[in-house]
Amino acid sequence: MNKTKDFEQFENLEDEQLPVPKHKLHDWTHFAGLYAAEHVAATEFVIGATFVALGAKTMDILLGLLIGNILAVLSWTFITSPIAVDTRLSLYTYLNKIAGDSMTKLYNWANVIIFSVISAAMITVSATAVRFAFDIPAQLNWYPTNLWFILIVFGVGIVVVSIALYGFNAVSEFSGICAPWLFVMFTSGAMVLLPALSLDVLAKTIPSGWDDFVALGNQSIWTGIDSNGEPGIGLIEVIGFAWAANTITHFGLIDMALLRFAKKKIYGLATSTGMMFGHYVAWIAAGIMGAGAAVILGKSIVELDPGDVAFYALGWSGFVIVIVAGWTTAITNLYRAGLAAQAIFYNHSRKTTTIVVGLITIVIACFPFVFSQILPLLTYAGLLVVPVGAIVFAEHQIFPRIGFTRYWSAYRNLTFSTPAVASWALGLLFGFGLNALNVMSFFYLFIPTWVFTILVYTFLAARYGAKKSYPEAEQQEKMRNEKIANFQEEKGKLEKKHIKDTSIFSGILKIISIIALIITMILACIVLFGSADENIYIANRAQFYQYAFICTILYFVTAYWAFQRLKQLQKN
Repeated sequence: MNKTKDFEQFENLEDEQLPVPKHKLHDWTHFAGLYAAEHVAATEFVIGATFVALGAKTMDILLGLLIGNILAVLSWTFITSPIAVDTRLSLYTYLNKIAGDSMTKLYNWANVIIFSVISAAMITVSATAVRFAFDIPAQLNWYPTNLWFILIVFGVGIVVVSIALYGFNAVSEFSGICAPWLFVMFTSGAMVLLPALSLDVLAKTIPSGWDDFVALGNQSIWTGIDSNGEPGIGLIEVIGFAWAANTITHFGLIDMALLRFAKKKIYGLATSTGMMFGHYVAWIAAGIMGAGAAVILGKSIVELDPGDVAFYALGWSGFVIVIVAGWTTAITNLYRAGLAAQAIFYNHSRKTTTIVVGLITIVIACFPFVFSQILPLLTYAGLLVVPVGAIVFAEHQIFPRIGFTRYWSAYRNLTFSTPAVASWALGLLFGFGLNALNVMSFFYLFIPTWVFTILVYTFLAARYGAKKSYPEAEQQEKMRNEKIANFQEEKGKLEKKHIKDTSIFSGILKIISIIALIITMILACIVLFGSADENIYIANRAQFYQYAFICTILYFVTAYWAFQRLKQLQKN
């Protein structure tokens, strides 16, 4: 490509600092795989137990999770995706345009910490599976008490960092391979342990119908009584829990980093794979698996770690699912943390910042308390970033509709945006103030906090210059965007076109991988529907453990082999 003065200013910028070019956009299947894998994670084992501990009832779980997760999908589709596709920027880069360096650095530091800790927790969860396999003692203190556990954490963590280093494509590709298997295994695990629960409660291996299943759930899983023996949460709280679980990524707009690669805004609906399969099915399945494992071990569900639950549900495949499910979530969040760090240290590449953040994350993962506190962290992290999401939403969606100027702060060359910083601070004060006063369920605090921050920011921005017009600066911005588009178009001409692998051998590999998943489901169905009594059930369960593990190995070998053949074809 012939360099020109117009293009020189963009040559040394990282890709993450520019809008995503057209030739790097993805269709909906990429996001379906990405979200399915990220949200069928090791935390689902924890959240499955949480609903039991919170004392939800069976029907509240079945209906409440459905409604809450649909609301979450709609939030991604109508709040996050439109801004991401319009700008093609990550939140970190876009925020800098509207709020200046000072607030952006502060916010990015917060995100580096949040996502590093989430990644660390997932690495720790993955390590619990390996710990269980090698009979290493459970880590019950806030600090590690076993050198082998630390070594395992480092081993798991290095894999996470290695994949995250290669950016969005690597994250998406890894998740795409894992997603189908994760869904099959979570579903199969619930089917395998449901007879154990049914034998314990109903004295038969399978519920006779819907009423039996609800009775089974009310008596042994979602009883309506919390861990303190008090009446538990109801339908409204379950809906709020499911909706708010990912507030940080949809209302908080963090997932602009992922959805900026989407060809169309409607691809926000692809998050439904994560919410419907990941959260809805996996949370219910995790509750059934946890309760079943508790019956087999004679313990309470809240006393079990993911390794315990996964082993008794899936045998050796259970170790794999905890490791892989932890990886998929850890990798995505470490990628986000690397983006945030790169936005702070913009003179360094994203790979460099990801390595540094990744090493710190691995060290944090050695301390088990991070995993045990992951749910409070997610809840408070969501409330922390929602006001920032509100500021960006107001600037991007509301300002042009009421005659205000988008990017007014950048046009005035402000490095410190008083309206943005003040609105964030007041939003936090408002949200956490409502929490302290206990005026409403904590799960819904993000809604009034989001609305309040939009109103405050709009009011303050009007007083600081958003009402004014900046025709000269707007023209310069338009010209710069045109130059970027031309630069990326020229750069895109040098990139190889997407090639599909249509070879017979690769087709056979894909068919074998699909057959491996189908056989796993058939084996699980045999356990659930083909166990006439307890002895047959135990024999069928043992058979499932053995052959499902073989299918797991077969799936990953063939799926990865087919993937590598495609990559090699694209290189050539």
